Amino acid sequence: MRLKNIMSNYADYNLWVNQQFVNWLSPKSDELLYAEVPSSFSTIMKTLDHIWSTEEYWFSVISETSLLEKKLESELSKEEIFSGLLNSSKKLADFINSLSEEDLVKKVKIINPWFECELPISDYLLQVINHGTYHRGQIVTMGRNIGITDASNTDYNFYNVVKTQQ
Repeated sequence: MRLKNIMSNYADYNLWVNQQFVNWLSPKSDELLYAEVPSSFSTIMKTLDHIWSTEEYWFSVISETSLLEKKLESELSKEEIFSGLLNSSKKLADFINSLSEEDLVKKVKIINPWFECELPISDYLLQVINHGTYHRGQIVTMGRNIGITDASNTDYNFYNVVKTQQ
């Protein structure tokens, strides 16, 4: 399988999995979604906002565009956070799907206050999606701690199986 196919599938998975989380969490009460739970971020909504913000950062790196300003999580409704995350994931998937094999191996230099590196776009895509996976796992655990136990299977392999059955 070519790198282009792998990266496109992974970007499409990221959009799908974030849609699964929005579908799962949308009917939950604000009381649950904003409940304080010990974790990297103190609420499910703060964690989703962090995933969204991080996707926006890595999109700006991958696309070599300026990072757009966004409102603070405390200024956004849950619907705006859900919508923002899905729009960001769609934008990322569309961009990755538009790239050629050569584009995906192009190195992009990052210099910021925390680190400096120069890696291929494909490595940065793996970073952003793995980062989201890490925090979605936290969200499932946070949910279990406050009584939300109906999360669906969102593993990458499950996505691939479901996709082939459609």
